[in-house]
Amino acid sequence: MKVAAIQMVSGTSISANLAAAHTLLAQAAQAGAELAVLPEYFCLLGHKDTDKVHLREPAGQGQVQDFLSATARELGLWLVGGTVPLATADSSRVRNSSLAYAPSGDLVARYDKIHLFRFDNGVERYDESRVLERGEVPVWFDMPARSGQSWRIALSVCYDLRFPELYRGYASQGAQVLLVPSAFTHTTGQQHWEVLLRARAIENLAYVIAPAQGGTHENGRQTWGQSLVAGPWGELLAQQSSGPGVVLAELDWHYLQQCRQNLPALAHRVL
Repeated sequence: MKVAAIQMVSGTSISANLAAAHTLLAQAAQAGAELAVLPEYFCLLGHKDTDKVHLREPAGQGQVQDFLSATARELGLWLVGGTVPLATADSSRVRNSSLAYAPSGDLVARYDKIHLFRFDNGVERYDESRVLERGEVPVWFDMPARSGQSWRIALSVCYDLRFPELYRGYASQGAQVLLVPSAFTHTTGQQHWEVLLRARAIENLAYVIAPAQGGTHENGRQTWGQSLVAGPWGELLAQQSSGPGVVLAELDWHYLQQCRQNLPALAHRVL
């Protein structure tokens, strides 16, 4: 199964971001991708954290959700919108939600980011809890591929990557593909991004698809990029350093099963 991790450098214009996403998704579809995944905050990286609150949409309707549904249907893709700001009961906060759509345009899964990023090195300061309400429930969906195989796809977002128990829980439920749409900072990304992603792949003998924001944004923020697809043995199948692009890779069902048979670590779990 061919998959695509979409790398973007999203700005402050929703319409421009959606247009850029559509162009990249069309390239993925033309290249034969069955599943395409957009990065975290693909629809907006604003000047202030509160900008995403102003963009909030009620679940099931809104400009960004309509775009995802229509694009999945138009291009015949399984499409995961890295994150979309969905409304909560608290008007000052949103859920940072990863939404998965079938080629029919139907929503098949919603995952709300569970772990909220906080970082302060004296120069850069981030605290997502100021505007985000955390999710509570791990979510996966089953995707029938054109080959006839059914893949179990597990959802996560960015900072979740640092919490391996989430992914081990997914593996115990039969997940074969782990999605990690992200907007990693340049500071943390250069040290931790690749090693954490490859570790999650190795630990769970699973494919990892990690689309990212990658470049310098209108708001001055610099994201690490390095969108990648990793295999169940921890190998890098495809990667792009920075700038917008489509990272394509083939997922091999039989190779995955062989890796799990050769090293049955998932069956050896005790704790």
